[in-house]
Amino acid sequence: MTLTPSRYNPRNRNRSLTFWIQWLVGIAAALLLLIGLTLAKTTDFAPHYRVLAVLALLGSLPVYQLLRVYDRQTGYLTGSVRLLGGWLVLLAILAIAAFVTKTSELYSREVLLQWSLLGYGLQFAAFVPLHHLSRRYHERLRQERRAAIVGTGELALELAEKLSRNRQEPLKGLIQANDEPLTTRPLYPVIGAVSQLRDLIAQHEIRRLYIALPAAEMAQVEGLYIDLLDASVDVVWIPDLASLVMLNHSVTEIEGLPAIHLNESPLTRYPTSALLKATLDRVAAALGIIAISPLLIGTAIAVKLSSPGPVLFRQPRHGMNGEIFQVLKFRSMKVHDDKEVKQAQRNDDRITAVGRFIRRTSIDELPQLFNVLKGDMSLVGPRPHAVAHNDYYSDKITAYMARHRIKPGITGLAQISGYRGETETLDKMQKRVELDLQYINNWSVWLDIKILLKTPFTLISKDIY
Repeated sequence: MTLTPSRYNPRNRNRSLTFWIQWLVGIAAALLLLIGLTLAKTTDFAPHYRVLAVLALLGSLPVYQLLRVYDRQTGYLTGSVRLLGGWLVLLAILAIAAFVTKTSELYSREVLLQWSLLGYGLQFAAFVPLHHLSRRYHERLRQERRAAIVGTGELALELAEKLSRNRQEPLKGLIQANDEPLTTRPLYPVIGAVSQLRDLIAQHEIRRLYIALPAAEMAQVEGLYIDLLDASVDVVWIPDLASLVMLNHSVTEIEGLPAIHLNESPLTRYPTSALLKATLDRVAAALGIIAISPLLIGTAIAVKLSSPGPVLFRQPRHGMNGEIFQVLKFRSMKVHDDKEVKQAQRNDDRITAVGRFIRRTSIDELPQLFNVLKGDMSLVGPRPHAVAHNDYYSDKITAYMARHRIKPGITGLAQISGYRGETETLDKMQKRVELDLQYINNWSVWLDIKILLKTPFTLISKDIY
């Protein structure tokens, strides 16, 4: 197994999201104030005031970023001082720009003075509750992230001490790397051995597992990593690299200890990212249902007239963390016994005439917008397979069940890459799983947008039966 350390600090994504939300709310309040003051004074929002608003919007972004105005780690006093500093620097830049362009006389001194004073007040008023909510939210998430450490040596004890003192992650205890009796009694509770690892994770509801073993135990680290790929737990290796000379390396760290994240996705590492994705999914699903309601109604009528049976086909599928949910599709087949593992094939006699059309155009998938609205699925993610298919492939493809670390999607990276429809060979399913894992490891809002934009061009395919 080759481990490639990340070249960026993984905490930056959470901080970036915190910054964007607070910056947008704060600067929007300041700009609305400028508009209101201008209209009250002149009854018209003249072009030079519009230019001022645009310059304030564009200028505040780099200024506030450089001064780390909305850093989640800062306290209220430090944050308010940084906000004041950023606002004053922005005003100074705008004043210099007005002086250089000889346009300062165009602006009302009364409007500018009121905007300068009240603008900071509004941003401060927005900063306090948003900063409070951000800190409370992340505090709650840390408390829910129950942790355990594999290892009982000096490295494990040092990590346990740091986690207990500074990380605010509930530490359930240490897990022995073997079943041999302990020669010394650690300061922290030993809850079991790695031979009981699966049971310990379930019993203590562990969500993050730290492996504090030296580099010499790489074989055991790799074994644990492979074994836990399909478990609902984040795995972080804390290697003992003190004796190694490393050049041009970059790893994350926890209180000064190097940490290599083995199987985390941005969506599991940063809960705010998952919250953002879920919010966008549900808003888009609701709008989509409203927009295509005539198509949904028309398809339902056609399916009902095509053959006896229900309009919607419900089938249990594995969702996030392997939980079972009922996926919704327009019924495209005649009612039949679906106990055996059998995907739809070319010229499948189970498919109705209407079903063949809605499958080829993927209209049969549209009811899954209600699954998204309910929270069982996302717009973009690994396609949910039938439970029987998962049981069949889980023993044949390495890390197959790891694709369930996030919510399944209506479309996904595998689907726009040509791996839709029947996967009649193990190699094709293997490739689909590889693309699903690639999506999980590299998720971003922009990646979701690109997949959604490309999806319509893959809807009509000769490979869909």
